[in-house]
Amino acid sequence: MRLAIKKAAEGVKKGQSPFGACIAREGKVISCAHNIVWKNTDITAHAEMQAIREACRRLKSIDLSGCVIYSTCEPCPMCFSACHWAGLSRIVYGARIADAEKIGFRELKISNKIMKKIGHSHMAISRDFLREENLALLRLWSKRRDKRVY
Repeated sequence: MRLAIKKAAEGVKKGQSPFGACIAREGKVISCAHNIVWKNTDITAHAEMQAIREACRRLKSIDLSGCVIYSTCEPCPMCFSACHWAGLSRIVYGARIADAEKIGFRELKISNKIMKKIGHSHMAISRDFLREENLALLRLWSKRRDKRVY
């Protein structure tokens, strides 16, 4: 998680949104990325999506079974779905969707817990991991004059 936090902070310094994600398998980091929505003019370029894309390339597979994604914020519905379809075994996140919404992001108010239940997903979900450190990222971003939301 601390690598995801570090990556997100790098993104904030580059004018990106305050989100980072890392994927690991058996304790080894496979990929780590920050949000690049504004850089790529691509609304799907969330940190989780970038980390999943890179992990699939590195592992030469779309099956990420046995992998864990560490996300600085609760994955949005798009990212949760990608985690599910990639077969990730676990999502570990710090801040919550509601936290991102409070600072101005247009979040869909559907928690990972609800998506897991409705979708009958087998992924394990751990929330509030290093929560205060992840909330600090949101505060760091909210102080920027050049911040942009979507």
